[in-house]
Amino acid sequence: MLSYRHAFHAGNFADILKHFTLFLVLQYYNQKDKPYFYIDTHSGAGLYCLNDEQSQKTGEYKDGFERLLTEKNLPPLLNEFKNKILNILPDQNHYAGSPYIAAKTANTDTKLRLFEQHNNEFILLNQTVQLLNIQKRTITHNNDGFDGLLSLLPPPTRRAIILIDPSYEIKNDYQKVENTLKKAIKKFATGCFLIWYPILNREESKRLPEQLKKLAPKWLKTELIVKSFSQDGFGMVGSGMLIINPPYILAEQLNQEIPDLCSLLAQDSTANYAIEYHND
Repeated sequence: MLSYRHAFHAGNFADILKHFTLFLVLQYYNQKDKPYFYIDTHSGAGLYCLNDEQSQKTGEYKDGFERLLTEKNLPPLLNEFKNKILNILPDQNHYAGSPYIAAKTANTDTKLRLFEQHNNEFILLNQTVQLLNIQKRTITHNNDGFDGLLSLLPPPTRRAIILIDPSYEIKNDYQKVENTLKKAIKKFATGCFLIWYPILNREESKRLPEQLKKLAPKWLKTELIVKSFSQDGFGMVGSGMLIINPPYILAEQLNQEIPDLCSLLAQDSTANYAIEYHND
């Protein structure tokens, strides 16, 4: 949605789950001395100042990134993730988006292909690319990430991590995710696809992960709910990640770390998590 600006939500509880999962997948891909692509369908600005008007208006980072920063007793992988974020940021008043984390975590020969349709966000994304000095291995696209993804598959390296995380502020994003992923898997069956989705009191939100699980034999789903629905039923209470062709160690890693992450990010006593995986 062209009115959506992620700065209002940067560093919230959903970002922590998404970026921690992405961090683990990137680390796994780095283990092989073989190049790979990182493709981001909805890149946003890439870097966010938490002191700006948008972040301060919602304060969502206080129940996400800020809690991570102040927690002293994190399990090993979450602590490693925390330290990584701290080491790559200009300062603690900023939060890194997925392109920034990928650029700073992936091997230096990794090619980045970043899509962002919002014109203002695209300008900021290019500024982030320049700040990171990754112009030689990065191509940014000011167009629709759903169509753009399909045009890049399969990548020359035959290895790629693909993050799909639209805003879902318009209903047909749910169907677009399902349709795009189905086509993408047909073109590139071995790709590692990470799909983020919100947990809302809407039928589309409930249906999406169940439909995505049908598209491939190897998948992992992790969900983190931090609070109960309000009386009016509106608002995001949690989020999930559905990974197609996940690293074989990812389920074990998440099983070790997500319980602590759930406790850290819980906003009421109903907070809970779920991890499912299928490897056929």
